[in-house]
This record gives sequence, C-alpha cells and structure tokens, in this order.
Amino acid sequence: MDELTLQMNKNRDFPTSCVLCFTETWLCDAIPDSALQLGGFNLYRADRHTELSGKTKGGGICFYTNNSWCNDVKVLSQLCSPDLEAFIINCKPFYSPREFSSFILVGVYIPPQGNVCEAQRALADEIQSVERTNPDALVIVLGDFNKGNLSHELPKYKQFIKCPTREGNVLDHCYTTISGAYRAVPRAALGQSDHIIVHLIPAYRQKLKLCKPVVRTSKKWTSEAVGELQGCLDCTDWDVFRSTTNSLDEYTDTVSSYIYFCEDSIIPTCTRVSYNNDKPWFTAKLRRLRSEKEAAFRSGDRGKYKEAKYRFSEEVRKAKTEHGERMQQQFQTNDSASVWKGLKAITNYKPRAPHSVNDLRLANSLNEYYCRFERQWNSPDPPQSSPHQLSPTQLHTSATPHPPPLTPLTIKEEEVNRLFKRLNTRKASGPDSVSPSLLKHCANQLSPVFTDIFNTSLETCHVPACFKTSAIVPVPKKTKITGLNDYRPVALTSVVMKSFERLVLSYLKDITDPLLDPLQFAYRANRSVDDAVNMALHFILQHLDSPGSYARILFVDFSSAFNTIIPALLRDKLFQLNVPDSMCSWITDFLTDRWQFSVKLLKFADDTTLIGLISDGNESAYRGEIDCLVSWCSTNNLELNSLKTVEMTVDFRKDPAPRPPVILCDSPVSSAESFCFLGTTITKELKWAQNISSLTKKAQQRMYFLRQLKKFLLPVKMLVNFYTAIIESVLTSSITVWFAAATARDKAKLQRVIHSAEKVIGCSLPSLQELYFSRSRRRAAKIAADPSHP
Repeated sequence: MDELTLQMNKNRDFPTSCVLCFTETWLCDAIPDSALQLGGFNLYRADRHTELSGKTKGGGICFYTNNSWCNDVKVLSQLCSPDLEAFIINCKPFYSPREFSSFILVGVYIPPQGNVCEAQRALADEIQSVERTNPDALVIVLGDFNKGNLSHELPKYKQFIKCPTREGNVLDHCYTTISGAYRAVPRAALGQSDHIIVHLIPAYRQKLKLCKPVVRTSKKWTSEAVGELQGCLDCTDWDVFRSTTNSLDEYTDTVSSYIYFCEDSIIPTCTRVSYNNDKPWFTAKLRRLRSEKEAAFRSGDRGKYKEAKYRFSEEVRKAKTEHGERMQQQFQTNDSASVWKGLKAITNYKPRAPHSVNDLRLANSLNEYYCRFERQWNSPDPPQSSPHQLSPTQLHTSATPHPPPLTPLTIKEEEVNRLFKRLNTRKASGPDSVSPSLLKHCANQLSPVFTDIFNTSLETCHVPACFKTSAIVPVPKKTKITGLNDYRPVALTSVVMKSFERLVLSYLKDITDPLLDPLQFAYRANRSVDDAVNMALHFILQHLDSPGSYARILFVDFSSAFNTIIPALLRDKLFQLNVPDSMCSWITDFLTDRWQFSVKLLKFADDTTLIGLISDGNESAYRGEIDCLVSWCSTNNLELNSLKTVEMTVDFRKDPAPRPPVILCDSPVSSAESFCFLGTTITKELKWAQNISSLTKKAQQRMYFLRQLKKFLLPVKMLVNFYTAIIESVLTSSITVWFAAATARDKAKLQRVIHSAEKVIGCSLPSLQELYFSRSRRRAAKIAADPSHP
C-alpha cells in the first residue's frame, strides 16, 4: 500500500485512472477497509471465501473507483469456487457516451490449478446473465486468467492485452465486445508482485464523432400526391410518343424522360438533417418542444418551465409508444427487411455515411479497367477436345435430343403489372431516374406502354440504349486500396430493365433447366449450399475408406468471373442449350455497346471446386483435370486468380510422403489448413470445432438484439419468431453437414446459446438435436421427391 500511495502522488496515470483493479489481493477479514483507503477513490473488495474455495489464503479481487469519474457504484454479484473467483460491479459515471447506459466491470481470477473449462463456462454463464439484465451496458472483463481464455466460450468478446504480463506469458486479459476499445501499455510491477501492471488507455470514439451530420432529400409519397400523379399518367396518350419517334431508343428515352418529369413536378420533396446519435422516436415536434423548454428555463419563470417540461415529457412518452407500435407491426410482417429495419431503430444503428471522391481521372481509369477483358480477348481456334475432356454440361447436352422449336417470347401486360407492383420501393433508381416507387404506385398506368416497349425490343432483337446504361459504384474489397483490382464494380441499372430481365429469365430457365450440369447447385430449385458441401464430403469420405488413399481439394477462384463474359462465346453456348436464335441475338445486343460511368466512391455461382480422389499416390488424373480446367478457362476468356485459389489435402495415412504443389498459371497454389467453403469452414482433419466457433460467435452477437427486444416488452410469441428467424437460422446453418460428426463439447457451446435465449424469452425452445432431426427429415423428403437431384 505504501508503494501504491507513492505512485498516486508521483505518477499521474494512477490518480487520473477511472478504475484500479487488483487480483490475488490476499485480503481477509482481519484487514479493515480503513487500512486500504486511497485518496479520491472508493474501495470495493471481494475476499476469498475459505469454505467455498477450499483454500485458507491467497486469491481475492478488489476495485478502486475514482470519485471524480463515478459515485454511483453497485455490487452485482460475487463468485467463489475452487476453479473461479469473480467480482462484478455496475458503474454509472457522471458522463458516458449515449450508447452505454453504464459500465459493468467483471474482475476475474482463475487459479493455476483450477479446472479451466469449468471456470470458463461458469464465467460465461454469469456474464450472459448480466447482459440479459443490463442490455445497454458495456461489459468489461479483466483479471488474471492464467490458462483460461474467454474467447472460447464467448467469441464475440475481444482481448486487448497482447504484451507479456508474467515471464513472457500473457496471463492477464481484458475483454469487451467493442473492437479497438482500449490500448494496453505495460508498466512496472507493483511491490513484490510477479505480474506487471497493465495500463488500459481508452481508444473508443463516440458514435456522434464517427461521422458528420447527413443531409438527405427524399420524396413524400402521400396519398394526395400519388392520386394526382396517377391522374396525370391516365390522361397521357402514349401512342403520341410511339408515332412521333423514329427508333426504339428514342421512343424509350422519351417515355422515361416524360415519366420522370411528371414525378419530379408532382411529388413533393423534403430535406432533413440526421445525426449519428439521433433516437428513432425523436420527432420534429419533440425538437420544437425541447427548444421551448430550454427557453422557459433561461427565462427564470418557474411556472412556465414546469409547464413546458410537462408537455415535453408527455410528448416523449407518446412518441415512444407510437414508435413501439410501429416496431411491432414491422416484426409481425413476414418481411426480413422490415425486421432488420426495426432492429436498426431499436439499437440506434447508423452506418457511417459514404464519402464521395470527385476524381475524374480515377473514374476514367476504372471505366477502362472494367472494360479490359473484351479488348484483350482474341478468339482462339476451337480446341479438338477428346470425349474425356468435355465438361459435364457438354456431355449432358450432347446426350439430350433437341426439343421441337419454341414459340418466341411474348410478354403480357398482366405480367408487367404484377412485377411493377412487387418492386421494393427502398431500392435506388437507375440512370434513367425512373424510381421503383413510381412504378409501384402507377403500375396500372405504366404497364401498357412498357409492355409495348418490351415486346418491340424482343421483336427487333434490340435493347434500348437507356436500358443498357449502368452507373458503376466501385466498392472497396479491402480497407487499404493498393490498385484498381481492389475495387468491386457494382452496377446500378434501370429498374424497368431489371423487371424486363426477370421476364426473360423465367423464359430461359424453362428451356435450359433440363440441360444444366447436375453438379451445378446454384440457380436451381431444391438445391442449396448444404447439398454441395454434403456431396463433396460424401465423395471424399467414401474414397478415404479405401486403404492408401487421400484427397486433394482445389478451391478455384476466378478474377471478375461475370465481367469476363464475351457475348460471342455466350451466344454459341446458349445456342447449344436450344435457346432460340432470336433470343440469342437479343441477349447479344443486351451485352454489347453498353454505356457505363463511375459514380461516387464508397469506402456459389462461380465457386468451383475440383476434388482429386487419389489412390496409391497416382495424381495424374487430378493434375490432368487441372490442366484441362486451365485450358478451358483460356478458351472461354476466364481468368484464374492464383493468389486466391487454395488447395487443401485430406490425408489420414500415418506417414504420408511430401506432395509436390499444384502449379497454376506458372505459380504454386498455396496449401491451407482450413477453408470456408460456401459458408461452412472445413478443415483438413474434417473436424468442425472451427466452424462451430464461428457460428457461436455470430449467434451470440445476435443475442444482443433479442435482449433489446425484451427490453421493449414485446410479446413472447414475437420474441420466439425473431429467435427462429435470426438466431436459430445461424445455429442450424449447414447443420445436416456437421452435426453428426461434431463433438459433445462443441454441441454444448451451441446449446448454451439456446439456453440463454430461453431465459431471455421466458419459454422453452427446440434443442439442437431436435433441430437437426427436423431439418434432416425435411431435407431428405425434398430430395426424395426430386428425381433429378444428384
């Protein structure tokens, strides 16, 4: 204590700290609090209990809280056992960021001889209990963990102490759920302690300071404005547009421009400023009443101030009630977008506003870069493929007789009307400025003219230029940009053209579905990523049953797979799939002469897997298939990304010989210990601990939303529906793949999440095993009913 008192007087880091936490204090009842007092700090101690711990000395945890930081401190609980000591206090400081209601400090000491697994489970249960009762508080867990690690049980918690704290080992940990919350700085040990002191310096920035206020302009689609717009379009003679224009491009562009002019003239706009920490229920009326209350306070009139304060409080209560009713309506609708919108409102989540970059040279460079594939491609001579080199699609196509000629596609007005009415009004409009809100509200008025445009486009095999124009939004793939390849192009196209594409897609799927590769699991009904992963594991495990066998799995990655499509090559392949020549010409026209421009810069389909089932060390067939893949990609203008292509070897033999690496595009393919294949993490030992840890982490993060909903007093039925849609869907992700082979410990981790949800909701929920059986039976029934399923 003498040295600690000296540090308080000489080192400003000590008196300016908010909290001091000490573990292994060795305090007992014989030492009074008066002997441990520090000036300006309050003491809260939890000494080791002799009977509960089974030890007579050692242990103990204490906190010193700074009086200038917080005077409202409450002891929540204290745990003492042979395996774990924990002391939990709740601090409500004078000032804290609005997003945190309080700070819950959990002091931890796990003895070196204790059962680490039992200690971690008990600590995790206690922390989850605290989270349920204080959903808005920030939980900070710190102390001497020795061999323990909280991340095993609560993966959402991040550890900040990376420096050695005792003889080169990191035994002291600090956890919170906020990334980058603290920066740990090592200090000299205190007295005879064998652990150093760790100074945790806050690095967290409040939500209000993360981004500037955002100014948004939006249309107000009131019933009066919609009625006026519908009347305007009802009075329009669309035949005038067709008779006075000379081409389909001019006809379409004139109609689109006229529609946008009507919307811009009739629908009113509103502009509002939003701050990052605004509450969703805080309305303009509340803002006015708050200004009146502040003015009354400054006037000094006590009666006037009490009246203004009462009006403001009543309006706050009314606004919260109305907001709660709106949230209940959002959760009652069978719409995931509405659910997430409600969650964002509850948690006050506001992503950082994107910042545009006005760089004309960068925009031109991106346009050139995104168009590079077609200019670089030179049509190679068609290779003379032997029968064993044909792709599964080619083999399947050649074995299928050509069907009789199909009737040309003719689009009906009812189909266009139905698609327009199903549009999502929250989507952005394309370069033609025709918004989905306009199409949805005025579907009856606009479906005749657009049906005429669509059918004219199909008859002439020409797509209007305004439908092909795209605004390219370059989205960064990485946080640090090193080149143009680090941007992913996201095309913003016409909403009308997207509806047109859906009608054409339905026609194409009816023709091509029977001819697709049976091992293509995307874009097909009754196919899922679980089927693809299960099929791959089935091939591997069946082969590994044979002695002296192993499997090499090549996870192939393509560079800009969809952007490298050459229209001429696609036309030939569509013709082989019995697509009518007129439709092939229409698609070719759709993919050529496309205008694009880059706009503001915002800060399983092509997933291919090659499995080599190798016996007696003979890899010739596997390497030959890789050579065929490289040759096929070169012929079809597909660029293999050797940097992202990885290989994983599954080999259970005792003394396997070293294997030469696979060479792809003149560079060796890296070997991986594990790989996330279609959302499921597979390791080379075919164990599932890593995959289950990622599922547990994601489910625990979503438990925060469930606790927030409970705080808003939503009905139990609604909480169960939310749990089923948002949390149970994560727990059962690919459950038919990994459950049977998962360990009991891994299953127990997921089951604890279910138990935590039961305590929050207040009712029983299906266990993990029940979910597995129900999912398996349901999936097996669907597969059995589909004779084309592989």
